Amino acid sequence: MGGGDRLPIVHLVAAARPNLPKLAALWHALAEAPPVCAPRLLHTGQHQDPAMFGAHLADLGLPAPHIALGVAGGGGHAATTGRTLIACEDEWRARRPALVVVAGDVDGALAAALAARKLGIPVAHLEAGLRCGDRAMPEEINRRAVDAISDLLWAPDAATADRLRAEGHPPEAVRAVGNAMIDSLRRALPAARARPLPEGLAPGGYGVVTLHRPANVDAPTPLARLLAALGEAARRLPLVWPLHPRTRARLAAFGLALPPGVRALPPLGYLDFLGLLARARLVATDSGGVQEEATGLDLPCLTLRPSTERPVTLEAGSNRLVAPEGLAAAVARALAGDWPRAAPIPLWDGRAGARMRAHLAEFLGAARAAA
Repeated sequence: MGGGDRLPIVHLVAAARPNLPKLAALWHALAEAPPVCAPRLLHTGQHQDPAMFGAHLADLGLPAPHIALGVAGGGGHAATTGRTLIACEDEWRARRPALVVVAGDVDGALAAALAARKLGIPVAHLEAGLRCGDRAMPEEINRRAVDAISDLLWAPDAATADRLRAEGHPPEAVRAVGNAMIDSLRRALPAARARPLPEGLAPGGYGVVTLHRPANVDAPTPLARLLAALGEAARRLPLVWPLHPRTRARLAAFGLALPPGVRALPPLGYLDFLGLLARARLVATDSGGVQEEATGLDLPCLTLRPSTERPVTLEAGSNRLVAPEGLAAAVARALAGDWPRAAPIPLWDGRAGARMRAHLAEFLGAARAAA
């Protein structure tokens, strides 16, 4: 971007891997002329390994982080949040941006939002307004807290934007921008489909599994229940599971093994995972982002949770909430073709980044005029 020294500096905060496709949509929109700000990518450090973070940068066309705080995850929610809050505050006291963008609902996003607001730095929440109603889920607490202190709230659909206004947020602060994950999916899909599948897999001949939510993997009983359900489902369709480091550690700690028919894969980069998902027959997941990607791909999605903060994917038809004991039957229905096509979702059109850019330009312009 030309004239970066004269433009307001905006920090895009990335903590965990799922933040990156969302931030990439905004990053690429901000690269379009004329420039509205000088974006800088800040990595808190919550995900640091190459497969979970580093490889995704290149896959998404993002640069190496301009600022790396080096705050590793682990040690519990309070430890991660506290360390990240302190590191962000130190950074922004020394080099103050005009605005901070946080994405999603991980601990690092909450910490960055708190640090910025306590320093009087405006905050934009990318993916604002999501609610599942389960306050036992750490992410639900984080997303509500970030929304409460944000100056700009970018919602993925009109109903979510309406909810934010009903909660009392000023109408001018809320914007229904669409789904940033879909921007990145559309941009990357041709390259992802060109990636080779893992050995032994053929398009349409397997299902994908992703599980990492604490309620599913942090205790032996629910995890064993899910493994049994996956084993039964795998009698109908071979399953491949790119194992999240959290889940792999839990399996080892509890002495649990994957059942026959369920094949473990290492964590995958963004393009490799998207290519795997795009050629699957179905996906069983507890990930919010995968629910969105599956909807964008019109892929049957079996969400192994009692609720979802993305009800618009249920309304679209191709995503359903499934209890473990119902997984095998749901797989059988999907394989029989007894599964609806995904209806188009308004604003999920690959233009979320452009809408965020426009709202950001309005806000920064008003701030300059008032200065």
